[in-house]
Amino acid sequence: MDIVKEIWKIAETHLTDPGQFVVDVVVSARKGPKKVLVILDGDTGISIDDCADISRAVSKVLDEAGYFEDNYTLEVSTPGVDHPLKFARQYAKHVGRRLKVKVAERTVEGKLESVTAEAIVLGEETGTGKKKETITTAIPFSQIEKAFVLVSFK
Repeated sequence: MDIVKEIWKIAETHLTDPGQFVVDVVVSARKGPKKVLVILDGDTGISIDDCADISRAVSKVLDEAGYFEDNYTLEVSTPGVDHPLKFARQYAKHVGRRLKVKVAERTVEGKLESVTAEAIVLGEETGTGKKKETITTAIPFSQIEKAFVLVSFK
């Protein structure tokens, strides 16, 4: 039995909005009490109340089915800035924000201009001063190794 897949299925069955989805499930490999992390997202975001509801539901199923012999810690949250975008549907809500995208040959940073079914389009600034220009780059999802939303404190 793959515990990660099982927890993923349990979490998915308790999502209340069709725009919500599971991004990742991580179960720590350490000895002692296990830590279970369920990361959720939504096409229009996800609220803390949604996380709490799903946490209670998943915890209840895990406890009743006896998935863990010992105590465990369950954390249900949304992806933070340190968590990469994993699914194409996560990009749409970040249009207008800056991304750092790792592709095979290089890393591209730029403003997310648009998202299609096959690719993202980044506006990458080059040059400085009066020679500054924006180059538009289309990056197919199949070429993206990792992508992070960059947080600006301006």
